[in-house]
Amino acid sequence: MISLSVNGQTHQVDADPSTPLLWVLRDHLGLTGTKFGCGIAQCGACTVNIDGAARRTCRLQVSAVEGAEITTIEGLAEDGLTPIQQAWIDHDVVQCGYCQSGQIMSATALLKENPSPTDEDIDTAMSRNICRCGAYTRIRAAIKQAAGQGEAR
Repeated sequence: MISLSVNGQTHQVDADPSTPLLWVLRDHLGLTGTKFGCGIAQCGACTVNIDGAARRTCRLQVSAVEGAEITTIEGLAEDGLTPIQQAWIDHDVVQCGYCQSGQIMSATALLKENPSPTDEDIDTAMSRNICRCGAYTRIRAAIKQAAGQGEAR
């Protein structure tokens, strides 16, 4: 059994220690907001926050995160929306939506580390998250709004 702290709750999971965290979250805990994209930790669809940092889960063994605090898209807001989630809506960021949970988790980690990011900071932090729809300018605008640097539309 592996003990995981996910979204503020402790879970005992009966999984092989080498199982990718992504599949434990989805198949064992039913948290399907984290998506499978490429399977090689390159696209960012599987991003969650581990101890506040954005991490890819499709290649991360569940045994490596025992004792860490894991936050998925489902655990971001206790009541209502976070500022980044609201900004995503305000800027109509989502097109197909597949990458968005990973994008939001990366943006959340960025703002936790750097509450006043420059455009370059945003571009660097978000560069490993691929959006096939090309919503990058809206993503940047949403992050700036959540950081208090931009206006809601």
